Amino acid sequence: MANRVEPGTEAVKTVRVAKWYFGGCAGAMAACCTHPLDLLKVVLQTKNQGAPGQKVGILASTRSIYKANGIIGFYNGLSASLLRQLTYSTTRFGLYEVVRQKISKPGQNMVFYEKFGAGFLCGAAGGFVGTPADMINVRMQNDMKLPPEQRRNYKNAVDGLYQVLRREGVLHLFNGASTATMRASVVSVGQISFYEQVKEMLLSTPYFDDGIYAHFVSSFAAGAIATTLTQPLDVLKTRMMNAAPGEYKGLMDCILQTAKQGPMTFYKGYIPAFVRLGPHTILMWIFLEQMRQNFGDLKIVT
Repeated sequence: MANRVEPGTEAVKTVRVAKWYFGGCAGAMAACCTHPLDLLKVVLQTKNQGAPGQKVGILASTRSIYKANGIIGFYNGLSASLLRQLTYSTTRFGLYEVVRQKISKPGQNMVFYEKFGAGFLCGAAGGFVGTPADMINVRMQNDMKLPPEQRRNYKNAVDGLYQVLRREGVLHLFNGASTATMRASVVSVGQISFYEQVKEMLLSTPYFDDGIYAHFVSSFAAGAIATTLTQPLDVLKTRMMNAAPGEYKGLMDCILQTAKQGPMTFYKGYIPAFVRLGPHTILMWIFLEQMRQNFGDLKIVT
């Protein structure tokens, strides 16, 4: 005779869901590992602006940074990078988690258009909130290749914010906010929406479970998609944030001046951008998933 389950004794299934601040913490942890690659990307994107035909490679830029500043030079601007993740990533992941819990039940997935819309809108919010720290990050990373008399010499991210407020005004803290917001929207679609979609597809097969292997494959795919979608916006954002006052009349002027140097200028620094964004996306999601599985809130699946 089959065992009969007494009423009220059914097993209760629970799942772990991420807390709202896990994304910012995971992003900051990943930034500590990938910051040298981010710095190299910025140097390549801003190198020889206005000098078409001059090419600077990854190895030459790496040697130049090491020769001028040593190993420590590759971590120039790290404080701004951490501040950016703690504002930008905390906002976009936090809002995305709130939207997910409002739209779907614990243990269930949103449909792709819901993931896409949530990733786009939450990314836009995070990009705007993180613009001041992002601008300081770009300036600090670019400082080392400027002549000594042209360097801004920010001591750290907080000092950079204070110097911009004192010398340029509060509006300059959001210089490049339009491109930063657009870029953040697109990169969040790649990093978050496509990550969740790929992970859902993998978990629907018998070959993957909700473990580190599925997290690695999903985040690798998300990093590749995000890099391809965002590189043109990333180049424009970097140039506008690093521009001298009056150098560009606006976003359209920046696009036109960049286009004059050739269409591939919009993909300048693509390889280091992928090398940086790929590992960053992988590490960020692995850290976030580990925090979710070990420290996330328990929710009952109904």
